[in-house]
Amino acid sequence: MFDSLSGRLDDIFTRLRSRGRLDEKQVDEVLREIRLALLEADVSLKVVKAFVTDVRERAAGAEIHKSLTPAQQIIKIVNLALVDVLGEKNVGLRPVDMPPRVILIAGLQGSGKTTASAKLAALLKKQGRKPLLAACDLRRPAAIRQLQLLGEQAGVEVSADVSGTNDAVAVATAALKHARDEGFTDLIVDTAGRMHVDHELMAELGAVEKAVDPAETLLVCDAMTGQDAVNVAESFLAEVDLTGVILTKLDGDARGGAALSMAYVTQRPIKFAGVGEKLTDLEPFHPDRMASRILGMGDVMTLIEKAEGAFDEAEAIKMQEKLRKADFTFEDFLSQLQQIKKMGPLSQVLSMLPGGAKLPAGDDMDAQLPKVEAMIRSMTPDERNDPKLINGSRRRRIATGSGTSVQDVNKIVKQFDQVRKMMRSMSGGKGKMRLPGGMKLPPGGM
Repeated sequence: MFDSLSGRLDDIFTRLRSRGRLDEKQVDEVLREIRLALLEADVSLKVVKAFVTDVRERAAGAEIHKSLTPAQQIIKIVNLALVDVLGEKNVGLRPVDMPPRVILIAGLQGSGKTTASAKLAALLKKQGRKPLLAACDLRRPAAIRQLQLLGEQAGVEVSADVSGTNDAVAVATAALKHARDEGFTDLIVDTAGRMHVDHELMAELGAVEKAVDPAETLLVCDAMTGQDAVNVAESFLAEVDLTGVILTKLDGDARGGAALSMAYVTQRPIKFAGVGEKLTDLEPFHPDRMASRILGMGDVMTLIEKAEGAFDEAEAIKMQEKLRKADFTFEDFLSQLQQIKKMGPLSQVLSMLPGGAKLPAGDDMDAQLPKVEAMIRSMTPDERNDPKLINGSRRRRIATGSGTSVQDVNKIVKQFDQVRKMMRSMSGGKGKMRLPGGMKLPPGGM
C-alpha cells in the first residue's frame, strides 16, 4: 500500500539529505514536489492544498532554512501533518450503556460492505464479544446467502429473512429485537450497496438508521476509489450521521489517495482497514503508524501485535531452547514457517520494518515460501531431523516429490546447514548463547 507515494517521498528526502542548509526558495521547491507526489497518489486536491499549507506553516515556524539538518526537520513536519490528515489517533467503537451496540454498515455497490461486516463480527468475537449479523442487503442477488456463508466461517449467527421481502427496515427491526432477546452484545447491520446518486436507496438507508438508532454508522470505502472518495463521503454524510470509516482493499492500493482524503473530508475517523481477503484481515486503523509506513519508517508496533497473535508462547519458549542448543531441524523450520504465514504475506510483514518497504525480496520470498514448504514436506521424518542423511538420490526424490529441481533442494539444504553452523558457533554451552566479541546471552534472554 502507498508504494507510489512512499517511493516519491523517499526520493525527495534522499535528495534533501545531501544538502546543507535550505533557503526559502528551495523549501518552496520541496513543497511543490510533495504536492505533485500527493496528486499522483490520487489524493483529493482539497486535501493536498490543506496539507501543503499545513506543512508550509510548520516549516516556517521551525525555521527550516536555518537548520543544519533540513531533511530530518521536513520529514518530522511531514509526518506530523500526515498524522493530522489521517485523523490524529486510533478511535475505537463507541461503547453503549445497554447492549446490543448497533453498528450500521453503509457504502457503495462493490465496496466490500458484506465482507467488511463479517470481518468486523469476527474481530469482535475474537475480543470476547457476542455479535449478531443482520442481512439487510435485500437488493443484490445472493447477498443474504453470502453473509450467511461468511457468518458460518466466522462462527457468528446471522439474522435473515428469506421470504423475499424488500422491507429493509422490517428486517433490521426484527434483528434488533432478536439481538436484545438473546443477549447479543453487538448487532452489525449489513445494508444494500447503493450509488451515491441513487436517492431512493439513500432514503432507505436513512430509514434503517432511524429504525435501529445505531451507536455507529460506518462508511465502507474501497481504497482504490481515489479522488471520487470525496464525492462518496459527502453524499453519505448528507443522508446519515456517519461516525467513522472502514477502508477496504488497502493492501492492494499502491497509491492510497482515498485513505488520505477520507478522514479529512468526512472529519470522521478511519476506524478499521481491510488488509487482505481473510476474515481475520481487518485491523484497527492507527494514523500515526500509517504515517510512519508512508514515510518508510515502518510500523513496529503493528508487527509486534501480529507476532503476539501468531506465535504460541509455549512453542516460542521451546524454540528458544532449541536455538540455544543449536538443535534446530527442518521440522522446526517448517513449524516456524506456519507461524510466520499467520502474520500475513511476507512482503507485508517486511514493510512494517523501518526501511523494509525498499527490500526487493518481499514479493519473491512470498513466491518462494510454498516451494520451501513443499520441499520440507517431501522429506521423510528422519531427513527433516537429520539433514546429513539427504544424499544425492534422496535429493532427487525430494525434488520430484515437491515439483522443484535438485538445484532448489541443494540450495535450501546448504542454506539450512549454514544457519545451523552459525547457531553452533554462537552456542557457548551450559545454556548460554555466545555473541560476537565474546559476549554471552544468559538463560532466559536479555
